[in-house]
Amino acid sequence: MDAEAVRREAEAPVIGLRADFDEIVQTLTDAFAADPHFDWFMRPGPGREAARRGLFHMLIGQEGLTKGRIDRPASGGAAAVWMPSEWLGPMPLLAELLALPSMLRMTGFARFGRLMAIRDDMDRHHPTDRPHAYLWFLGVAPAAQGRGVGSALLRAANARNDAAGLPAYLETGATRNVALYERHGFKVISEHKARPDAPTMWSMWREARAT
Repeated sequence: MDAEAVRREAEAPVIGLRADFDEIVQTLTDAFAADPHFDWFMRPGPGREAARRGLFHMLIGQEGLTKGRIDRPASGGAAAVWMPSEWLGPMPLLAELLALPSMLRMTGFARFGRLMAIRDDMDRHHPTDRPHAYLWFLGVAPAAQGRGVGSALLRAANARNDAAGLPAYLETGATRNVALYERHGFKVISEHKARPDAPTMWSMWREARAT
């Protein structure tokens, strides 16, 4: 992977399409391998990568590509999945049932409650008082990390949201990412845990800026 080419392409990202599906899923699978929340709710032992890939396959296929917008460098290597705030709300029962096998493959029965606790915690802290753009996932392939790829994707999205007068919201469970997002105008609005033994999560908000 040419990390510098990925960074240049991220300055003017393209929209991820169905033809890019497999690459987007693999990029996010790799990018979230060391995520503290994924580590907390995923079952231990072999099969973690396959289970994580299965979850992203479901989430991106059923929601990200159909209801959101995915920004990515033209040749891949990173993906920012943005969802409209109108998308938020209870998941229909049928969708819950379809998602259950993928979730159980990731967690096993012993850690399924952890995943549900994280989801409930995220729902409780997500602002719902006005429309906004929701950064659901931002992931960069390990070979391209530390090169400014994520920052480039954020700058492009911020410019788009500012032009539309739209604030933005995200959550992050990685301490190092808080400073990254603060450099791009996001501010921490809450710090919380799904359970006392869960990793910390930071909710962050960015007001739209005049263009």
